[in-house]
Amino acid sequence: MLLNGPERYSLSYTPKTFTVLCNKGTSTFSGIAVSKNPKLYIASVDGNPIYVGITKQRMQARLRYGWSAAGAHGYHGYAWRHSGDTAALDVWEHADAVDRSERDIETIEAEVVYLIRKRGQWPAFQTEIHFYPSNEEHRELASRILAHYYPD
Repeated sequence: MLLNGPERYSLSYTPKTFTVLCNKGTSTFSGIAVSKNPKLYIASVDGNPIYVGITKQRMQARLRYGWSAAGAHGYHGYAWRHSGDTAALDVWEHADAVDRSERDIETIEAEVVYLIRKRGQWPAFQTEIHFYPSNEEHRELASRILAHYYPD
C-alpha cells in the first residue's frame, strides 16, 4: 500500500464553524487533502489524538459535513467541535487504493485507534469504529502513523 502523508493543517473552530490554515500559510486545504482517494485523518490537541476518521471526500467537504450535521440518520457531527477551539489535523492518503476502495484505510484506522487504546484510553471523541481483519502491513502502517504522536 502506498500511503502518502501526513500533511498537517491547523484548525480554529467554534461549535458552528471552522477555519483552516495550511502549512503553506493559506486558508484552504491543498495537496492530498483535496484528493478523492481514500484518506485517514487525525485531529489532535497538544499532540494527543482526539479523533481518527476516514473519507474519500475532500477534507473541506468532510469537515463541513461534520460541522453541519443535525442528527439526520443518527449522525450529530463531530463531538470534538464542542470542546476547545483549536486542533491540528493530519491527513494521509491511500494513493494506490484499488477502485478507490476504503477497506484498507478503514482497517488502518481501526488499528490506529486500537494502538491509542493500548496506551490507556480511546481517543477522547471517537464515536464509531469498524473492524476488519488486518494483516502485518496494516499494523505496520498504523504504527508508523501513531509514531507521529508518540515517537517512543
